Amino acid sequence: MNNIPAISVIIPMYNAEKFIAECLESLLAQTFQDFEVIIVDDCSTDSSPAIAESYASKFNRRLRLVHTKENSGGCAIPRDIGLPFSRGEYIFFMDADDLITLTALAELFTLAENFDADIVYCEKYYKAKSDLSEIVIQSEQHGGSFVDKPTLESEDLTERVQKILQHDFWVTSWSKLVRRDLLIENEIFFLPVKIAEDDIWTYEIIFRAKKILRVPNVVYIWRQSEDSLFRRNRTAKNEIEVWSNPLILGLKKFDDFMGETKFFRENPQYRLAMLDHLAHGRCFAQLSKIGAEISPLEFYETIRDGFEKNLGEYNVLVAYLCTLITEQRKNLQLKDEQIQQLINRIENQ
Repeated sequence: MNNIPAISVIIPMYNAEKFIAECLESLLAQTFQDFEVIIVDDCSTDSSPAIAESYASKFNRRLRLVHTKENSGGCAIPRDIGLPFSRGEYIFFMDADDLITLTALAELFTLAENFDADIVYCEKYYKAKSDLSEIVIQSEQHGGSFVDKPTLESEDLTERVQKILQHDFWVTSWSKLVRRDLLIENEIFFLPVKIAEDDIWTYEIIFRAKKILRVPNVVYIWRQSEDSLFRRNRTAKNEIEVWSNPLILGLKKFDDFMGETKFFRENPQYRLAMLDHLAHGRCFAQLSKIGAEISPLEFYETIRDGFEKNLGEYNVLVAYLCTLITEQRKNLQLKDEQIQQLINRIENQ
């Protein structure tokens, strides 16, 4: 294992016995074999570690299984643990229940090499049912138009800010091949939360990378597993905790990042725009739904309890979030009233 591989594939794993074999088979079948696999087991209680271990010989010592000391409840910490074990020129993150196409790594690495890219960003992916009975091409990129050939992004950070504000980048980590040195030298790690850990990580690499290559290649197969963290039943209190943590911690982490970045220090208007974008992102959308179902006091107390140990550090952000939710509640109530008034007018005609 002295030779440095071209790509390190890092896979966080927790109770994935139903799918981890198929995930690894899709890697074994790659037309491009200059890669290693690092599986980070997050204290699984099923047979997934044994299944992963059984593949070590098939990968000819290119597979390594490491373990977290305690269950983290998400993908962020296992990914961060896996990074120091990696040796590849590039990093590719996968989830343990997903797959990639036969030529995925070949396509991504060739593109990265040909364009000397720090990041290769795939705009689209395959969305699959749990049993793979239905697979469709999809994208979560909502702004701008899609490229029909590999296209280098502008190195102007103003343009990158504008594209983020227009939702022209999707934040998931597995849509990107990333140069390892970019992550290591800039100490870019995932937010230690259970969900939405990709957001801040994606924004940091976008503003640290010199060359970002946007490509039309569709190589990743995202399996919609019923066991996914997104699909587990939780109480309103649990939901608030899950979605408020990445929002509050993310706002602080990215604001600290911008405070250390010359571009944002010299352009406070973009710093404010990014904070506003983060504050009203997908975590806020989820919290708004929950906030509409419980009282403002219950919402505040739940968030306050969640940040009790470090409330002094986050108290302004907690208050800000509660204010946003209250405003959102009023807006929703106003819209509901307007809709009801319209219905009443139509019925009375």
